[in-house]
This record gives sequence, C-alpha cells and structure tokens, in this order.
Amino acid sequence: MKNLSLFCLLLTSIGFASCKNNQSEKVDKAAKVPAEKPISVGCYKAIYEEDTLDLKINTFKNGEITGDMNMAISNMPKKVGEIAGEFRGDTLFASYTFIQGGYKKKTYKNPMAFLKRGDELILGNGQIQITLGASHFVKGEPIDFEKVKYKFTPVDCVDQ
Repeated sequence: MKNLSLFCLLLTSIGFASCKNNQSEKVDKAAKVPAEKPISVGCYKAIYEEDTLDLKINTFKNGEITGDMNMAISNMPKKVGEIAGEFRGDTLFASYTFIQGGYKKKTYKNPMAFLKRGDELILGNGQIQITLGASHFVKGEPIDFEKVKYKFTPVDCVDQ
C-alpha cells in the first residue's frame, strides 16, 4: 500500500512538471511572435473653446483600430487613455479606457462613436446605458453627429 502511494505521488509530480514545461514553451512562443505593425497611422486634433483633444489612430490589416486619446477639457482633470474598436461603414465604434488626472489607481471606460466625413472625424453624442457594470450605446437610439462640440481634423503625428 505504501509503494502504491509513493508511485501515485511520483506519477502526479511528473504530470505537474510536464504541464509546467508545456506552459513555459507557450510563453516562449508568444514572446517570439512580433507585434503586428499598423498599415496606417493617423493623428487628429479637435479644439472647442478652451478644450483640446488629441487622437492617434492605428489601423491594422484585420480592420482593428487602436490608438491614444488625450482630453484636456476646461475645469476638468485631464483624461489620458487608449481607444480600441473598428469601423462599421463610415463610423468608428470604439471603447475609450482612460485615467483621469494623476490618479492612476482607477480607470474608466466609455463607448465612443466617430463619423468619418472626408478627412474629418466627428465625435458623436448618444444615449449611454450601463449593463452589468459596462457602459454602451443604447440599441435603437440614434447617435447625433450634427450638434457636436468636437470635430477632429488631421494633423502631423509627433512622437513623444
């Protein structure tokens, strides 16, 4: 009986060791895969009264959009974050994940919609609802791209 217990313990140890080796091989393979390069990069700026918004968009082969957006809105802490989304027709639907001010412990996430009209990107206003802690646009409610504050125009990208 004692030998059977030792045999089972040995077999279990070998099983755990082989699982760990396989896991480290997967991590090594993931580290070797280079990050996909965007097929295009565009930078935009929107100015409304004392507000300034800077947007950088990376477009990838699969249609995915990522980027950075900084919002300096008067009488509010600066918002710095990232966007991720995709174009559906001429509208970019994205999620903006950001920190507000210098407080890095809490992040916020908001849905955004940008209408591409010529070279311009127009930030739309829509009704937002929160479901299970996640905010999203209300289905069936239109997003307004006419009565808006922020219209982004193309600018030269400046690496910081």
